[in-house]
Amino acid sequence: QVQLAESGGGLVQAGGSLRLSCAASGRTFSTYTMGWFRQAPGKEREFVANISPSGARTAYADSVKGRFTISRDNAKNMVALQMNSLKLEDTAVYFCAAPALPFRVTAAESDFGSWGQGTQVTVSS
Repeated sequence: QVQLAESGGGLVQAGGSLRLSCAASGRTFSTYTMGWFRQAPGKEREFVANISPSGARTAYADSVKGRFTISRDNAKNMVALQMNSLKLEDTAVYFCAAPALPFRVTAAESDFGSWGQGTQVTVSS
């Protein structure tokens, strides 16, 4: 499995920006789709974005489309989530995740077997 560690969360005003990073261990990072999920207080964890192993394909939840951008650097074993025009409803713990199987491009939470510890993002008015 891939070991994951997120960073970059914090407190930001509505309309502002934050960049989350996820560092991955393992020499096979470039064979895994990477995903970002989030969980708001009292709500279930939900898909935010994913990126294919090569970085050629990305997908986003409708709620973040046009505001968030996922990217990856396979040479550095890193995946990032650039979040712009943040809204109050973006407040959540954000998790980086990798599927249990390599080369599987998926957005289904049940397919993801490796998770980071999460990083808190709080958007204030």
